[in-house]
Amino acid sequence: MENQQVSPGKFAVNYGLILGLVIVLISVIMYVTGMQLEGVQWPIYLYYLIFLGFIFYAVSQFKKQNNGFLSIGESIKVGVVVAVISALVFGVYNIIFNYVIDPEFTSQVMDVTREKMLENPNMTEEIVDQSMEWVEMFSSPWIMTAYWLALSAFFGLLYSLIAGAIMKQKPHGA
Repeated sequence: MENQQVSPGKFAVNYGLILGLVIVLISVIMYVTGMQLEGVQWPIYLYYLIFLGFIFYAVSQFKKQNNGFLSIGESIKVGVVVAVISALVFGVYNIIFNYVIDPEFTSQVMDVTREKMLENPNMTEEIVDQSMEWVEMFSSPWIMTAYWLALSAFFGLLYSLIAGAIMKQKPHGA
């Protein structure tokens, strides 16, 4: 029986889809419960931990599937593909959410953000207006999706590099 080489990219797609669904689920829960509008952050921090764990888990499963062999390059491929696929899943959801599900949500968030800024006695109306221009510019679903994709790819690279360094196959006799 011949050993078939496992492709890191193809292997990672399913893990990326699952991780993408996890962030979509967290986002839906935050929206439905009102946490998103209130600016509650702990579910996002929870996702960051899940993201880290998922990258390590996917790399370890790839190594297991690959008969115990793992190179740093394979680890990076697995981690980056998982991260990018999950970001694309979330990006599609984010665009659908902002254009179909609740097109007014972004303006509601902007209003809440403005109110919170004005509660700060050190912020003048002028400073708030300037800050809101920046917030508005970066609140486009397309910009947010690109930003999420870039951050996910970066952290996928970083975490998979660490995972690969920890789990890589050591040469015999070393």
